[in-house]
Amino acid sequence: MTAAIAATSLALAACGNDNPTNTEPAAGGSEGGGTLSGTLQGAGASSQESAMTAWIAGYQAVEPDVTVQYDSVGSGAGRENLLAGAVAFAGSDAALDEEERAAVTEVCGPDGAMNIPVYISPVAVPFNLEGVDELNLKPATLAMIFDQQITNWNDPMIAEDNPDAELPDLRITAVNRSDESGTTENFMEYLSAAAPDAWSYEADKAWPVAGGEAAAQTTGVIEVVGSTNGAIGYADASAVGSLSAANIGVGDEYVAFSPEAAARVVDASDPAETDVEGDLALDLARDTTESGAYPIVLVSYHIVCHSYEDQETADLVKGFVGYVVSEEGQTAASEAAGSAPISDDLRTRAQESLELVTAGS
Repeated sequence: MTAAIAATSLALAACGNDNPTNTEPAAGGSEGGGTLSGTLQGAGASSQESAMTAWIAGYQAVEPDVTVQYDSVGSGAGRENLLAGAVAFAGSDAALDEEERAAVTEVCGPDGAMNIPVYISPVAVPFNLEGVDELNLKPATLAMIFDQQITNWNDPMIAEDNPDAELPDLRITAVNRSDESGTTENFMEYLSAAAPDAWSYEADKAWPVAGGEAAAQTTGVIEVVGSTNGAIGYADASAVGSLSAANIGVGDEYVAFSPEAAARVVDASDPAETDVEGDLALDLARDTTESGAYPIVLVSYHIVCHSYEDQETADLVKGFVGYVVSEEGQTAASEAAGSAPISDDLRTRAQESLELVTAGS
């Protein structure tokens, strides 16, 4: 596979020690130091940006002669780059769909590509409302806000969710992503599952509702919400910073986002049926009513080919993604981005899937 795009946002020479995936050292490797060399290019989800910075920096302690480059262009663009053969792996907040699974065989061989879960994070609902520091929203209320059916902060439905709050007579500015986004798709999947009577749109990576404020990528959404009194948006929780975020109705309680609360949803979820060997895509249990679970969650993937044109690329993908899913890599992401580490069981399955990556077939 030829890496054809210039990955500008994240690029560090990775350096370090032993094989992170417990695979045999690459040809020419030496004992006690890095075994790989070359440049690995990826692109995709901006939600992973903080974690990716930590992963690339951490991989400096693993392979001194490898340069990892990642362009945070959004999940949709990342998958498009993979389908075009422009990158060796894609970061995505949504697994490949049926059409993409068929198309990716053109560059990844007849066995296609695998979705490897690497990053578990809540999708927070940040808001900026003068005089209101805490906000509770039931699923239907949240859905109607983003569907432009509830347009003022003192609407009776919001007031019912927040009986002790002094809600202003102020127009709501609902902020959505302007670019195709896996975060958007995850958010819409939640609304469809948790508030089906209030949300009629099919989940998609493109936002379907007109009339809101659109902003590019995670940073754009946060910038607009942070600078606009009366704004509310959705974004990977790692980007929220000092903004307040809504508590989401789950059963009879309201739950704040946290890595632990998001991980509960993942643990309750089933594998997706894709018929691709080694694929670890998940069907998330977004309509859970389990106490303490935060249901607006994304599982971000590294999408890797079953087969690459050359052994060097195959080894680089297995080495870097193997580090990402390792306990060390997951700890680095958790510290940098506040994500929830994948479970030991999921780590084992991810390592087994990476063993399926080959070259030249």
